[in-house]
Parts: sequence; structure tokens; C-alpha cells
Amino acid sequence: MTKSEQTSLVITMGDPAGIGPEIILQALSDRLSVTSSCQITVIGSLEVLKNTYQKLRNQVAIADPETIEVWDLPLDTPIEPGKGNAATGYASFAYLEKAIQATQEGKFQGIVTAPIAKSLWHSAGYNYPGQTEVLATRAGVDQYGMLFVGRSPYTGWILRTLLATTHIPLAEVPQTLNPQLMTNKLDLLINSLRQDFGITNPFIQVSGLNPHSGEGGKLGTEEQQWLIPWLNQESQRRNDVKLIGPVPPDTLWVKPAQAWYQSVNHLDVADAYLALYHDQGLIPVKIMAFAQAVNTTIGLPFVRTSPDHGTAFDLAGSGLADASSIKAAIEWAFTIVTRLNRSKTE
Repeated sequence: MTKSEQTSLVITMGDPAGIGPEIILQALSDRLSVTSSCQITVIGSLEVLKNTYQKLRNQVAIADPETIEVWDLPLDTPIEPGKGNAATGYASFAYLEKAIQATQEGKFQGIVTAPIAKSLWHSAGYNYPGQTEVLATRAGVDQYGMLFVGRSPYTGWILRTLLATTHIPLAEVPQTLNPQLMTNKLDLLINSLRQDFGITNPFIQVSGLNPHSGEGGKLGTEEQQWLIPWLNQESQRRNDVKLIGPVPPDTLWVKPAQAWYQSVNHLDVADAYLALYHDQGLIPVKIMAFAQAVNTTIGLPFVRTSPDHGTAFDLAGSGLADASSIKAAIEWAFTIVTRLNRSKTE
């Protein structure tokens, strides 16, 4: 395979005062991973990467920035690991914008984003809920979703969880959810399962909203009023999809946990799970798959993945940050891009 034929990925540094620099260099030091099979470019501060390398090279396995391709966007002022501010928020936004622009120009096939601090974006004057929303805005799409993916290190089973609503207050969830929103999210999920993962006839379970899925209207009325009728309608019109729900939220995750830790041979586990709000989906994902989980933005015209954790300012520069999730993000981006490229030639 020639260099021009390789999968090309770009990694954004995220907040330069967070753990992004060190987990990126840790991930790129592992030449047995997919990083040896694709072209990888890092967008960020070369000075921060060099300082990180010099500080941690005798403590952890870490790549020398001189051996990787870096698009340097220098910082105007020096920073200290663990002490983010408006300047680091500004820088992390600039890294993301540069990556999106270059990907849209065809220079890269996928983006892997290291963590940013939303509060520091706001301090820098960027009023976005997160990186996902910036990616969608710049890509010109209004239908997109946050799909969390993780492969069990115990059984090899793959957990996939899509959130119907994301970064909104819990009190707004019942007013935000409606049949049209759910149909949009379900369309995104089914398309992703087929295109990104090769699952032609997916099995999807949908969570209820209320305890015991409302228990016949005694513990909430949303299931009876619209969620169950919506599910029945969708099941009838999607003959090639097995759709089950609304599953009580407290029991939805029992079989996935068994499949994650034990075995899938005797379990009728779903290919994906559709959770109705942020914590309903992410508490079980992070309990099971914190080190392996990857946030994949579906609905974009390009591939984007991200580790499922934050900037961890308290760990920055210590050498104690775990690079497992960003390694997984790189691997999933590579896997999905490779599948999409292969499907174009079939």
C-alpha cells in the first residue's frame, strides 16, 4: 500500500492544558496499533507537544513529536498543564476548525478529537454546547447523533448506544422528545449500523422514559401517550429491523452488562440501544466501557470519533492519564473509514 492509498486521519489536540497532548503522544507511540497502518496528522501546539515529551519521556511510553506530522498552531502565551483558561479554550476551538476545514477539502478522511473544556470555549467567546455541535454546523447538517461505541476486552462484544437527546437539562427532556425526533434518531442509527458496521438487519432496543416505562401510566404518561404508538408504527414500517421497547430503563442494561463481562452465546443482545437522555445512556456506558468507549458523531459527511472522557486537568502533565480511549477512537475511525472506502468500490 502506498502512502497516498493509506487512510488519512487528523487528531486535534483538544485543550492544550488538558491531557490531550500526552494521551495523543502515548497513542502514537504504539506502533502495533492501527496508527502504523494509516497517515496521522496532529493539529495543535508543537511547543506543548515537545514540552510534554520532554517531561514524560522517562515515565511513560510516548512518541517524539519530531517523528510525527504536526500542523503547528502556536499559542500566543505560555500555558501550564492543568491550568486551562480562555486562551486554551480559544486554541482548542482553532484546532477543531482547522481540522474540519482540511477534512472538507479532502486532506483527511476522518477526525479524532481530543477533549476540550466547554466552559473555556465560553470564556473564549464560543457559545457551543460541545464539539459535536460545531462539527454539525460546519458540515451543514441538522440531523446528527452521538453514538457511543465500545468493544469489550473480556468477550469482544460491541456495545453501541445512541442518545436521543444530549446536552440539555433533565427538566427539558420530556418536552424535547417527540415522535419526529425519535424517527430522525432511529434513521441515523439504522443507517450507521448498516454503513459503518455492516449490520444489514439490525436489532435495536429503545429505552422507556419513566421508571418501569411508566407502568401503564401510573409512573408517567409519555409511554402511553406517544412512545408506544410510535414504536408500533415504526415496527410495522421497518420489516427489516427488529425493534423492541420501551424497555424499562433499569432493566435495559442487564443483558448488555452480561454480554460485556461474561458471554454473548446465550444472550439475545441487541446490536444497538437507543437511550432517551444523556445520563440514561452514558452512566451504563461509562461503568462498563470507560476506557474503551468512543463517541462517534453519526450523520456527518465525514467520520468523527472522540474519547469518552474530559480534559482531566487534575491529571495533566502527570503521566497518569489513560490513553486507552483515544487509542480506541483512532482504531474506530480507521475501521469505519476503511469499511466506507471498501463499500465505495464494491
